[in-house]
Amino acid sequence: MTRRQGEIGQGGKAGRRAGRRGTALAGAAVAVTLLGSVLLPQTAAATTDAGKKAGGGTKMPAVIDGGAWDAGHVQGMALDRKGGYMYFSFTNLLVKTDLRGNPVGSVTGFTGHLGDLDFDERDGRVYGSLEYKDAESFYIAAFDADRIDRMGIDAQTSDIVSTVYLKEVVADYTADMDGNGVFDGDTADTRDHRYGCSGIDGVVFGPDLGGRGGRHHGTPLLTVAYGIYSNNARHDNDHQVLLQYDVRRWKKYERPLSESAPHTSGPAHADGKYFAYTGNTTYGVQNLEYDAASHNWQMAVYEGKKPDFPNYSLFTIDGTKPAVRGPVRGQPEPEQGRLLTLARQGLYDPVTGVRGWQAPGEYGLVSLDDGLYYVAESGTVEEDGATKQTGRAVLHRWTGRTPNPLAPVRESTR
Repeated sequence: MTRRQGEIGQGGKAGRRAGRRGTALAGAAVAVTLLGSVLLPQTAAATTDAGKKAGGGTKMPAVIDGGAWDAGHVQGMALDRKGGYMYFSFTNLLVKTDLRGNPVGSVTGFTGHLGDLDFDERDGRVYGSLEYKDAESFYIAAFDADRIDRMGIDAQTSDIVSTVYLKEVVADYTADMDGNGVFDGDTADTRDHRYGCSGIDGVVFGPDLGGRGGRHHGTPLLTVAYGIYSNNARHDNDHQVLLQYDVRRWKKYERPLSESAPHTSGPAHADGKYFAYTGNTTYGVQNLEYDAASHNWQMAVYEGKKPDFPNYSLFTIDGTKPAVRGPVRGQPEPEQGRLLTLARQGLYDPVTGVRGWQAPGEYGLVSLDDGLYYVAESGTVEEDGATKQTGRAVLHRWTGRTPNPLAPVRESTR
């Protein structure tokens, strides 16, 4: 296939998604690496107190300040509760803080898009989605969390970051759906991109969505959500698409990050592929989270624009119900897939049958598995004549009330 000229990079989101489009790898890496010398913390004071560690019944702070940075806006968070650290993704920068909001370390040098994060207690690594649209490369990046102990670590010259290429995502992203032999590139205004796939964003560890054996205590699988272009003219982009992987099999695939020579080492297929019917949303699942207390999955999104859908900002998957085989609606050819069930909670749209909430979480969402969530707040500050991006984690309690089931917790809690 050939690439249509003059259309690359025209699918970036206006306004809320600054920096969303992946840039060309060669050449830009040098400029971004230079930013590492100025990525010093600007605001790090926590608004509440916390114990040295969050495990063992010590208090969790009501707010963890992620600081202000010359980077992209906050995309996701990951909590190491036992170690007492929070990790923030600022699009092209990973920041590690303690639970008082003091910066501990950072990883810089990305020219792509670093999205949602999750922490795996089994291997002590932070996993995040990493996109390079212009290079048609989509990775899971794994960070050696213990070694993030200083500011300005370069992602490419250190060995702290390893990456795994997701071939199934690339295949769906580059799919020539209109059959004209031309892949239209990074644009929403096209019939290309299977399911409207724009890449990946939301990531979290959780149980097998297929529910084999009906248990919730098996090997946690890395679950990766597609980004999906906003396009009101299509009917095949109304599902959220989730892939699951057993990362215990990934050591043979892991390679260092090289933006000048992106690798293609990764599993040929996902271990499971699932569909949740929500209506089209703007860039798919921004933040994906699993709550072990309720067994539910939360999908936080930028609201969709299709007038025939309710366009909620948060959807809950009922994790007690395993996926079932059924038709994936709206596809150009009849297709069967593994379908997930939205929980019978929240707001309900009788026309589409979609349930959901009008709730935050699109910038970061972390479940504490006890009815509490950290929700990211994104903002900006002007310092020394420059605009810097801020992010902080604010503790919320799940109330189940409509339209917003998340209520802020005003003080630290055990």
